[in-house]
Amino acid sequence: MNGGDALMETLLAWGVDTAFSVPGESYLPILRAAQRNANRIQLITPRHESGVTFAAEAYGKLTGRPAIGFVSRGPGATNASIGVHVAKQDSTPMLLVIGHVPTATKGREAFQEIDYHQMFGAIAKGVFEPESSAQVAEVTARALALATSGRPGPAIIVMPKDITEGDAGDCAVPGPIPRAVGAPAPQAVEAAARLIDQAKHPMVIAGEMVTNEGAQSALARFAEASGCAVSSAYRRQDALPNTHPAYAGHLEINRVAWQEEAFKDADLIIAVGARMDGITSLEFALVRPDQAFIHIFPEPDVLTRLKPTQAFVADSGPALTALADAVSKPTEARLKWRNAIHANYMRFVKPGEVTVKGPVDMAECVVEAQRQLAEDAVILTDSGTFARWVHRYYVFGPGRTQAGPMCGAMGYAVPGALGAVAARPNKQVIAFVGDGGIQMTGQELMTAVAQDLPIKVVVADNQAWGSILVSQQRRYGEEGVYGTRLAAPDFAALARAYGMPAWRVDATDQFSSAFAEALAHDGPALIHLVLDDRDISPFAAEQAV
Repeated sequence: MNGGDALMETLLAWGVDTAFSVPGESYLPILRAAQRNANRIQLITPRHESGVTFAAEAYGKLTGRPAIGFVSRGPGATNASIGVHVAKQDSTPMLLVIGHVPTATKGREAFQEIDYHQMFGAIAKGVFEPESSAQVAEVTARALALATSGRPGPAIIVMPKDITEGDAGDCAVPGPIPRAVGAPAPQAVEAAARLIDQAKHPMVIAGEMVTNEGAQSALARFAEASGCAVSSAYRRQDALPNTHPAYAGHLEINRVAWQEEAFKDADLIIAVGARMDGITSLEFALVRPDQAFIHIFPEPDVLTRLKPTQAFVADSGPALTALADAVSKPTEARLKWRNAIHANYMRFVKPGEVTVKGPVDMAECVVEAQRQLAEDAVILTDSGTFARWVHRYYVFGPGRTQAGPMCGAMGYAVPGALGAVAARPNKQVIAFVGDGGIQMTGQELMTAVAQDLPIKVVVADNQAWGSILVSQQRRYGEEGVYGTRLAAPDFAALARAYGMPAWRVDATDQFSSAFAEALAHDGPALIHLVLDDRDISPFAAEQAV
């Protein structure tokens, strides 16, 4: 057994069944081990290393289990770093294995050499490097344990070429360590329940750990027991079915009047499983000094950031279950307040309020897409202002059905869809991406064709770096627009060149049939929405002048 075999055997022992790889000469024995175990671990081969980590991140987000990325040293690792950053900020388990220079050449600026401990130190939970082939299995198990424990995240294993190729002996393969469930202390639950009972208008913010842990049912039960309103953190709209009477909307970059009024009225904020990222928290200004604030999260460091009234280290599911049992029955006044917020949300998701200037109304397209999709379809949104149309008008149902980068990494959706198909092989997977994002990672359409991965891609082409263009217009006027108009190809023709069917939509009434035909196709397909560059966003503050 060589080092590559030892790594593969440990991955398999831990239940890893999916890997993404851009091949490299520095880890050939690992690829050979994957080949010998092709019936036990699926290998998907993106065309760029960012596709490896974007796909692995989406897989981890939708399953709660880590996928594995394999990339080569130097440029391969730097290309892959963007998806590692997404996994860190989204609390997603991931393992990235990097081929490395031979041990004897380390520290001499060898060909493609990088110090990965320095490079990934701030964006990974840990960086591991075995010192011998016999140590590979142990190091792999430690990295997997770290990636899946507490607040999940990315772990890196650096594999020098000689250690990958060397004799690992008859080393014992460490078995999986079940993730410890962090239950809250009884006294913390009692104190939190008192604050909730005393509040008139309590508002929950449900974050990434609710979905990562699969705690949506516990959240719904708590919402029903307490009468709290529930907002979803940024890009976590699947934390609670959006038709649930407690659902109070998505904490998008843009806040609208009814949301602002709800948070103004709230006298208690309860952040559950949310690290309170900059967008969700309005750059850490959402919670006012006169509001009580309870923060529940599995990592202590996160709990020190916003000076909560009460904080406790716990997983979302056990905490919500304990609180549901501890709180008193809600008052009619609280339920009336909560129901009014939900009614505002349901009005907000109806098309027609925003007048579009071009012939394609993306609000109508999103609503029509949802009408045709199954309730458990997986929806991925790339970064960009176009995504606001999906975030506003798509009404998410139960289960893990949403994937998108909280950190705003462009180019996520198409490679992320590869990971989503691996995670949900029998579900519909739809990737919404802008013309900017698809020109960063659109080569992964070829991966979908080559490996028959039935992703459906909807390109929202507004011929602009939309959010930046709008910011320039607002600050400087039209004469200040510079470097943000974006020339784009015929994406439908490009998709056909890759080998998939595609449709171009120049008017709203063309979308329904095009989308139906795309869904009916067994393999990957693409729809090119040609939008007016004035229809950047469904929010007034982000509409082009």
